[in-house]
Amino acid sequence: MENNFKLVFSNFSYIIISIVISLALFFPLAIISEYIFLEPFVVFSVYNSTALNFSLILILSILAGIVVSMNIFRVRIVKKIKKIGTSITGTIIGASAGACSCGPIGFSVITTFGTAGSIASSFLTNYEIPLRLASIGILVLVFITTMKSLSVECKINQ
Repeated sequence: MENNFKLVFSNFSYIIISIVISLALFFPLAIISEYIFLEPFVVFSVYNSTALNFSLILILSILAGIVVSMNIFRVRIVKKIKKIGTSITGTIIGASAGACSCGPIGFSVITTFGTAGSIASSFLTNYEIPLRLASIGILVLVFITTMKSLSVECKINQ
């Protein structure tokens, strides 16, 4: 499995893809979760009580970048889109499940959807850490599945 990881990231373009996707997921999540403030100055703030949540966002964005770039490599090499659909779907589900830190934007959800929005917002706020842990688990599962499929479908000698 280590050879598969080295094979994918030996190409510099997949490293760049991974970094871009990680940053594209991290910054919006950090802004929504109120770790980065843009007005009146750009301020980055993590407190002891929110360090776990911040580290989960960081892990989630890094894993999503790695998994998406590996799936792009797999799509380009294998060219069998129908077989690859499940791992890309798992990546999307894992990344979007971790992106639902709706606590800071809950007020707009409440005013838009009324009581149902209030219930959904309080659920997502109360279970934010378990949802992020579940999404990290999904991304780890997709990572393992992608690694195994690269060894089987690409016939890489280990």
